[in-house]
Amino acid sequence: MIKIKPLSTNAAWQGRRFKTREYIAYEKELFTLLPKQIKIPDGKLEINYVFGLSNKNTDYDNYIKQFQDVLTKKYQFNDNKIYKALINKVDVKKGCEFISFRIQKLL
Repeated sequence: MIKIKPLSTNAAWQGRRFKTREYIAYEKELFTLLPKQIKIPDGKLEINYVFGLSNKNTDYDNYIKQFQDVLTKKYQFNDNKIYKALINKVDVKKGCEFISFRIQKLL
C-alpha cells in the first residue's frame, strides 16, 4: 500500500478543457450506436470495458474517460456510482476496432 492521496484529473490540469471537433463527432456517433436504453441498477456499480485496439502501443486507459462520459450522458447516471471496473485491451486488425461494455450492480 502506498500512503498518498490519489490525484484527480481535475487537480492535474489547469483551466478549462474544451472538446475537439473529433470528440464532438465521436460523441454524436456513439449516441447513435449505443443501445437506445439500458437498465442502470441502483446503488454501487461495476463496469466492464473491452477495447479492441489496432494500435498495440496505446495505453489501455486512454479511452476510458471519453467513453464513460458519453455513457453517463446517454444513460443519465453519475459515474461516481462506479466502484469497480474491469478494463481489457484486445489487439485487433486495423479497421476492426470496437468497444464493448457491461454495467451491473456491484456484488
